[in-house]
Amino acid sequence: MNDWKKYQEDTAAYFRSLGLDASTNVTVKGVRTCHDIDVYVKSHYVGFDIVWIVECKYWKTAVSKLHVLALREIVADIGADRGILLSESGFQSGAVEAANLTNVQVTSIAEMRHAAENSINAMRLRELFDRAGVCKDRYWEIPKEERIKAGLRPDVGGYDFSGDIVIKLCTDLLTRAFRGKYPFQSDTLESIVHLGRDKQFESAGDVISFVDEKMTELEAKLDNYEHTL
Repeated sequence: MNDWKKYQEDTAAYFRSLGLDASTNVTVKGVRTCHDIDVYVKSHYVGFDIVWIVECKYWKTAVSKLHVLALREIVADIGADRGILLSESGFQSGAVEAANLTNVQVTSIAEMRHAAENSINAMRLRELFDRAGVCKDRYWEIPKEERIKAGLRPDVGGYDFSGDIVIKLCTDLLTRAFRGKYPFQSDTLESIVHLGRDKQFESAGDVISFVDEKMTELEAKLDNYEHTL
């Protein structure tokens, strides 16, 4: 594999490691023309897609202002939320100035790993918190007897799946994750019953993985009920 191709694939793999969709060498149609994108990154957030386009410059020289301006045009034409220009050889001062206060970021993979992981994790925690809120509204709009029939809660005295407990547990974990202090344990009744007293969350990634699985399960049950109406 050529070095420049590997650079693209390593970049895409990094975004995938954060739970985002990332594809290489994608052609995207804009308002005025089509554009060949090195890495096309997508995340689903609160009912809509967030799109980032990444240009990988595996060069031996610093990237110039012209390439930043070109990426800004592509971002605008496609309607992407952010453009990221990657280079391991740095950027000319004009390039940095052209990117300042815009939705184009100039960086390297190493710098991006340090800066982007926290911001992406924060975005995903916020997304999951919003999903939990939507699920709570959907859950409590369903009459009790219907929730029991749909497997969204146990009958009185039962110990089956409970959407209410899932929502409370996930909301508590996300609230603690927002504080950014790890490791942590949840001391709520829901956590103790379902996770035990010794369960620790070591990072935002741990919380995101756990809550996303629980939210996906609950959303599927809510979808199934609503499809029967």
